[in-house]
Amino acid sequence: MVVGNIYAIAAVSVIGGGLFGFDISSMSAIISTTAYKCYFNHGPRGPPFNDDDVCSGLSSLAQGGVTAAMPGGSWLGALISGFISDRLGRKYSIMVGCVIWIIGSIIICASQNMGMLIAGRIINGLSVGIESAQVPVYISEIAPPSKRGRLVGSQQWAITWGILIMYYISFGCSYIGGRTSSTYSESVFRIPWGVQMVPAVLLFIGMMFLPESPRWLARHDRWEECQAVLTLVHGKGDPNSPFVAAEMQEIGEMCEFERQNADVTYFELFKPKMINRTFIGLFCQIWSQLTGMNVMMYYITYVFSMAGYSGDATLLASSIQYIINVIMTVPALIWVDKWGRRPTLLIGGVLMMIWMFANAGIMGAHGVVVPGGIEGVAEASMRLSGAPAKGLIACTYLFVASYAPTWGPVSWVYPPELYPLRVRGKAVALATSANWAFNTALGLFVPVAFTNIRWQTYIIFGVFLFVMILHVFFLFPETAGKTLEETEAIFEDPHGIPYIGTPAWKTSHDAKRTVAAEQGDVEVLGEKLAGNKSAAVHAETTET
Repeated sequence: MVVGNIYAIAAVSVIGGGLFGFDISSMSAIISTTAYKCYFNHGPRGPPFNDDDVCSGLSSLAQGGVTAAMPGGSWLGALISGFISDRLGRKYSIMVGCVIWIIGSIIICASQNMGMLIAGRIINGLSVGIESAQVPVYISEIAPPSKRGRLVGSQQWAITWGILIMYYISFGCSYIGGRTSSTYSESVFRIPWGVQMVPAVLLFIGMMFLPESPRWLARHDRWEECQAVLTLVHGKGDPNSPFVAAEMQEIGEMCEFERQNADVTYFELFKPKMINRTFIGLFCQIWSQLTGMNVMMYYITYVFSMAGYSGDATLLASSIQYIINVIMTVPALIWVDKWGRRPTLLIGGVLMMIWMFANAGIMGAHGVVVPGGIEGVAEASMRLSGAPAKGLIACTYLFVASYAPTWGPVSWVYPPELYPLRVRGKAVALATSANWAFNTALGLFVPVAFTNIRWQTYIIFGVFLFVMILHVFFLFPETAGKTLEETEAIFEDPHGIPYIGTPAWKTSHDAKRTVAAEQGDVEVLGEKLAGNKSAAVHAETTET
C-alpha cells in the first residue's frame, strides 16, 4: 500500500530532521553532567575517583572537536547525497541515511574514549547530511505549490521536536546513579545515545510505504509511475484532474529541454547562467548558521551558567528555550506560504540582530570576568546577576522566538525551490554542505570564543546578521506559491538583469492565484504554462 496523503508523506519523511535534533541535544544536555565530564576526561577506565575537582571535562578545543565531528561528517554526507539521490532516487537515499545513522548510534552508545565518540559522531553526521539535503528535495518535488512551504518547513519543526524530546530524555537520565565523581553511572549518557537510533528505524520502515518523487521518476523516463504518483497525491485519485495534466505538461517540457544535460556535474552549478542561484542557495544555508542559532542550542548551558544558574536549574532553564523553539515554529508551518519567503527572512534577520546586539551590550556593560570560568568551566567566563542576568536570558529566549518562525524553516524550504530539475539534487546537496561546513567551524570556534573574547562573540554574530539582511534584500527572489518550473522563469527572465533575472525586490507572490491553479482554474493554469514555455524558449535560445 502506497500512502497518498501529502501530510502523511511529509510527517514520515521529516523524521529525518528529527535525527539532527536528537544529535544536538544529545550533546547539549550531556556535556554538563558529572558522568560525561569524568568519563571522557579520564578515558575508558571510569570510576572510582576520590577528588571531585579532577572531573573538569574536556578542554574547550577538545569539546569543540567532539561537537564539530557531527557537522563535519554532515558536510561530507550532504555532498555525496546528490550522487546517491540522482541514482537511487530521493526515497531510497533517505533510507540509506537511516542505515548509516543506526551504525553511528551504535558506535556512539558503545564509546570507550573520545576517539570512538568522535568516530561515531562523524558517521552519524554522514546520515544527517544525506537526510538534511534530500528530505527537502523529496518533499519539494512531491508537494503542491500552495503547501510546499509548510511541508518542507515541517522538517525544521521535526528538528525542534527532536531537540526537545532528546533533551528531556537526557535530563531524566542525568538522575541515574550518583552525581559525584565517585558514584556516577555511564548510563547517564549511554541510554540517550542508544535511544537516538529509534527514529531512524521508524523512518526506514515508514519510507517503504511512501511514493518516489514524481519529478525524479519523470527524469528517468518512468512516466506512468510519475503520473500515478501525481494522480494519487495531487489529483485525489482522478487521472483527469486539470492540475495533474498541467503538472505533467510542465514536467514533460522541462525534462525535454534538460535531456541534453543528462550527465550533470557540480561544475555546472558554477557556470554563468547558474552561479547566481548557486550562491543564493549556498548563502541561505550559510546565513542560517551565522545567525548563531545552533550555537545557542549546543552551548546554551554555558550562557545560563553565566546568568547565575547551576545544576538542574541550568538544564531546566535551557529546556524552556527548546519549548519556545517548538511552539514558535508552528506559525511558519501555518502561514509561511502566505507570508512569502522574502518578508519572513528579512523580518527574522532584523529581530535576531536586535537581540544579538542586546546580549552583547548586556554582557559587555554588566558582566564580570571570572578567571578560569565558573566552577572550572572556562567557557562560562563571565558572571551576571540581578536585572542584567534576567535581561540576558530574556534576549536569548526572544532570539530563539525570532529564529523559529523565520530562518529556521525557510532555510530548508528555500534552496530546493531555486534550481531546475536536472541539477536540483546536487545543488541542494552543495548548499546543505555549506550549512554543515559552517556548523563545524562554529562548533570549534564558539567554546574558544566564549573563553577568550567573551561578550564580543555576540558582536560578531550581530554583524553577520546585518550583512545577511542586505544580502537577502538585494539578491533573494520570492519563490512562494510558484511551481518549481515557474521559479526557473524568474532566473531566465529575458527582461531582467543578465545572469540574475528578475530583480529580487521586484518579485512577489499571489497565494490566491496558486490555490486557484491547484483547484483546476483553467485560465490561471493556461497563464502559468504560457509563462513557463516562454521562459524555456528564452533559455534554449540563450543556451544555443
